[in-house]
Amino acid sequence: MSKTDVILIGAGIMSATLGSLLKELVPDWEITVFEKLAKAGEESSNEWNNAGTGHAALCELNYTSEKPDGSIDIKKAININEQFQLSKQFWSYLVNSKLIKNPEDFIMPLPHMSLVQGQKNVEFLKKRFEAMSKNPLFQGMEFSDDPEKLKEWLPLVMQGRTSNEPIAATKIDSGTDVNFGALTRMLFEHLQTKNVKINYGHSVDDIKRTSDGSWELKVKNVNTGSVERHTAKFVFIGGGGGSLHLLQKSGIPEGRHIGGFPVSGLFMVCKNQEIVEQHHAKVYGKAKVGAPPMSVPHLDTRYIDNKKSLLFGPFAGFSPKFLKTGSMLDLVTSVKPDNVLTMLAAGAKEMSLTKYLIQQVMLSKEQRMEELREFIPDAKSEDWDLVVAGQRVQVIKDTEAGGKGTLQFGTEVITAADGSIAALLGASPGASTAVHVMLEVITKCFPQQIKSWEPKIKEMIPTYGVSLMEHPELIEEIHTSTGRTLGLTRELALVK
Repeated sequence: MSKTDVILIGAGIMSATLGSLLKELVPDWEITVFEKLAKAGEESSNEWNNAGTGHAALCELNYTSEKPDGSIDIKKAININEQFQLSKQFWSYLVNSKLIKNPEDFIMPLPHMSLVQGQKNVEFLKKRFEAMSKNPLFQGMEFSDDPEKLKEWLPLVMQGRTSNEPIAATKIDSGTDVNFGALTRMLFEHLQTKNVKINYGHSVDDIKRTSDGSWELKVKNVNTGSVERHTAKFVFIGGGGGSLHLLQKSGIPEGRHIGGFPVSGLFMVCKNQEIVEQHHAKVYGKAKVGAPPMSVPHLDTRYIDNKKSLLFGPFAGFSPKFLKTGSMLDLVTSVKPDNVLTMLAAGAKEMSLTKYLIQQVMLSKEQRMEELREFIPDAKSEDWDLVVAGQRVQVIKDTEAGGKGTLQFGTEVITAADGSIAALLGASPGASTAVHVMLEVITKCFPQQIKSWEPKIKEMIPTYGVSLMEHPELIEEIHTSTGRTLGLTRELALVK
């Protein structure tokens, strides 16, 4: 039986972020990591398994909704943007402290754009632009419904477009492309130098409380089959889709009445480099009527393995697995006596989602190409391949607003009342807001220490505990300092 202070389950971006924060706050704590796969960042954090968008609500239309009176609610967009600023500050601290090197290996400046068609959508986008561009967080946003201007912004999208339907876009240059796989690997390499024990090829099979209130984990070496027992005072379950089963095994009351619904993603990848070079932006459209928020179509320039790529998607798929490397029985075995009614209620409520997923799974390559042609009218089938992205498990729980069996589309942290264990469930905006989410875990789980840790947290994240909306003078300062450190400012980007 081996004892440690902290156990992190899963070597993804969330565990990497929590481990890095804790190592700065309490360097002498012993941290042990268990990861089922052979290396870090291979599931949801892997660069091919997510959209790689630095989610700051600059272009994602599902973060801004139209109110009944026709005005645009940008509260959610403000929250997500502020959360992304925390991530950028922490990454800058790590770079400035020489704890990680070469930020261009994981983050690149890239314009974020929203693109809509049809009179009603153009009017919505204009109203959204007017509401957001007044806000200092979204400074520099531009709007155009002039086809000539759009040809400058989006040559590939406008080329060969014959429709007379109104079309409009917003553009903001302060967007980013983030390679969360590369960042995760960098953070774990850094943690290894800080004596964090990282055990790859180790799967956590069971988790239970001991008489002294700590947690005992049954861990299996996937290569040899041997079983070890490890105990810790604090456990973080950051195993992506695998977190729900472990949360259920922990037996904490906070984990009851929660279910999960797996959705897989597929992207089209352009293999013609000439076409890749004609596009330079992340362009988000509007989800079709009746489609869930995770299905917002986008055409993305990506930087993967130091090479410029072009991806379009996501198309939704369905598999009962909770992880790409999971089991076909994951969904069935996640149904327990305490969540069966919640799951059944969700099934009855979400008939339209089920229908949507079935339609998506049945799409042929040519039908997917037709969707792509709404963005690139001239797209040719032979230039594009299909890749399977990550599995996401959407949280299902009973809520006051939505009633029994409500499907959640965000990122959720479930913590035990005594703060000794926390689990991360859910999906987007996920990785982009990892620093905010892990600060939430630290605040909930270490209430006695948080006061004494505050000065160090503020050194790492200067705007910690401060609303940027109430201190607009800080926004420019943060943009400038993180932009310089992470190589996101225009001059630096052009030099590259």
